[in-house]
Amino acid sequence: MLIGRWLGSLVNRAVLLVVGFVVLTALLVALAGALLSRSELEQQAATQVETIAQLVAGELDDKLSQRLDALSHVAESLTMSEAAFEVRAKILMRRQTALQHLFDGVYLIDATGKVIAENPETLKMIGTDVSNRSYFRISSEQLAPLISEPYRSHYQGRAAVMVAVPLFDHNKRFIGMLGGAISLAGEHLIEEFSDIRIGKTGYLAIVTRGGMVLANGRTGEVMRPISDANPLLQDAMGGFEGTARTRSSEGESIILSVQQMSEVPWFVAAVWPAREAYAPATRIKDAFLWVLLVVILLIVPMAMWRFRRLMAPLGELGQQVRERHMGVRNNPVGVSGSSEISQVADIFNMVMDERDDVLSSLAEREAFFRSLSRGAPIGIVQADVLGRIEFVNPQFENIIGLRLAELSGSHLFDCVCESDRDAVIQGWQQALEEQEVFRGRFQLQGPNAGSPVWCQVMTAILETPEKVMGTITVVRDISHELAVEEALRDEQQRAEIILGVMQDGVLMADTGGVIRYANQAAARFLGAGGEYVGKNVFELVGIDHEDQALSHEWFLGGNDLDSLYVTLRNASGDLFDVDLSMIHIRQGRQNERLVFVLRDDAERRRQEERLSWEATHDSLTQLLNRRAFTASLNKCLGDMPRQDTSSVLMLIDLDHFKPVNDEGGHLLGDEMLRRLSDLFKDSVRQSDTVARLGGDEFGIILPACGMGRAKTLAERIRAGVEALKIEHEGRIFGVTASIGVTELLPTDRDPKDVVARADEGAYAAKSKGRNRVVVIPAPEQ
Repeated sequence: MLIGRWLGSLVNRAVLLVVGFVVLTALLVALAGALLSRSELEQQAATQVETIAQLVAGELDDKLSQRLDALSHVAESLTMSEAAFEVRAKILMRRQTALQHLFDGVYLIDATGKVIAENPETLKMIGTDVSNRSYFRISSEQLAPLISEPYRSHYQGRAAVMVAVPLFDHNKRFIGMLGGAISLAGEHLIEEFSDIRIGKTGYLAIVTRGGMVLANGRTGEVMRPISDANPLLQDAMGGFEGTARTRSSEGESIILSVQQMSEVPWFVAAVWPAREAYAPATRIKDAFLWVLLVVILLIVPMAMWRFRRLMAPLGELGQQVRERHMGVRNNPVGVSGSSEISQVADIFNMVMDERDDVLSSLAEREAFFRSLSRGAPIGIVQADVLGRIEFVNPQFENIIGLRLAELSGSHLFDCVCESDRDAVIQGWQQALEEQEVFRGRFQLQGPNAGSPVWCQVMTAILETPEKVMGTITVVRDISHELAVEEALRDEQQRAEIILGVMQDGVLMADTGGVIRYANQAAARFLGAGGEYVGKNVFELVGIDHEDQALSHEWFLGGNDLDSLYVTLRNASGDLFDVDLSMIHIRQGRQNERLVFVLRDDAERRRQEERLSWEATHDSLTQLLNRRAFTASLNKCLGDMPRQDTSSVLMLIDLDHFKPVNDEGGHLLGDEMLRRLSDLFKDSVRQSDTVARLGGDEFGIILPACGMGRAKTLAERIRAGVEALKIEHEGRIFGVTASIGVTELLPTDRDPKDVVARADEGAYAAKSKGRNRVVVIPAPEQ
């Protein structure tokens, strides 16, 4: 109540408006400044965190690369016989003093995985069997240097990584391994990075893609599974690299940058708490709020004093207006003050003068109304409060068949047909009691007229603030319109009969998607039986075209559609392949309609899918044909640069297949090909490609398989082909396979070159007596 009285003053409102404007402007400026400064701080902080992560990852890569190169260089000088290697191992190891500055321990391991020499000798690892270690197993199998996954060493259980380089004799035969161990807690690799701080509380973490923490600048933990469920870290384990704002496991907002390492499957994570990174922006905001408070305390008293001075003439003007209205004052009102207040006084004086002129022109206006209504194309009736006719225009006289002289004084309801009169009187009285406009459609008939005339009637009250003066009634002859409506209903009924027997679904909706009409065929597409008129078609069904959902706005704003192939899904879960047509009726108008024609297109699509399958598959074996095989090989070659494990191509040429066809018949040959096809499909993975290239030649693509697994698989397939026998008319028929295998390289571009290498292997297998596997090395090997 007190606040309402205070706001009743124009001065107080103006002061409140000024203060509000100042505060709002200041807040907007502050908000804009805060957003800009915070955006700049976010960018700078993200750049700083990302730069640190990149520097640390690069430095770690350099350290690991330097140590791998050093071991490889030493390994090249240790080429000797296996016997000499085992005898001279300790002497050779004592000479490698330079490696002590790069590794925490250097080992010579024989071909069986036993440590035969170490440096320094205090490690006490001589005689230890490391053949079960993954670094020895992988390096001895691949015969290539590697940097191992982190592991717990035999020496005091320390966390370490091993840089392993295989050793060979002069005949390139594996005789042992040179290994350099780096302790994760030692000075040679990670320790100097784990103490790096970003700001005051930011830190670094080094994690493997397998989720093992190698260093954590915040907790100091080593060789423990990652405990933070942050989605960004989970993505980093899959190869993600970048910088983003996220939340730590404690719910704290942080800036996190992930940088993947190139030498090993590790990544460096740099973390900086957002509260520390954005601290300058917070201090600026606090200072601004104090300044704003001081400004408000200064503005409010000054604004109150100034507005009271400005509003004083307005109060004097109000007093003069009151006196003029009560008749105490006869002179025009007028006060000194601002131009706006003077303008208000002039307008008030003008309104008072115009009021006198209006009163004197009421009689003229009534005469004008009567003359205007005479030329109106609709009937107009003026009656008093009891419904007695005082005036009618000529159009109403033509409708009733009586003149004004005959109608004057009679009751308006006498012109209504007796069959409609009681209902009209009741509705008319109820509308007037509720001070509403009465509307109705009924028949009017004069005493001397012929057949009744259908009219649309509207009656409104004529009143002033002081009293009710009567009613004004507007009458429009609608006989011709009703005849047209009847003809339209007949046409609509004929159209509905035609649409009802159509096989295509037809429905009409307004611009809001509400169904105005749907034939019987459309019900199958809309779902379970029911009444659809009045429901939204886009809530009943979903329409997709080329994996894109077509919305109500898409149809409404687009052009007419002729034969658009879509997938329609209704609320019952039914799917239909539909040939959809759509046209706009009265496009752009208020009563615009959309007409949809739905034709079931499932059979045509099934035919297209069958033709597409036949174009890429062999009809006898159901395997891919040569065209699809070439496309798969091209894709595999394109994926090679992104794969860690090489892909392999295998060509299979059947031996002695012609006698099966000649002696057993083509049907037996076809059965043999089908069984061999099933054997090939059952032998490979789902991701592998098996194709019949023509006749008795087959091809298999093994993505990311590796030559070792491919050779094993080829031998298994060869043995399976050899074991497959078919009995026919008392005879046993069988074939063997000559298989050519070659490895795909990232440098391979033309599939013809790869197929030629594998074909060369199959040819070599046949020349060596058939029923064998021949591996053709890639050119670089």
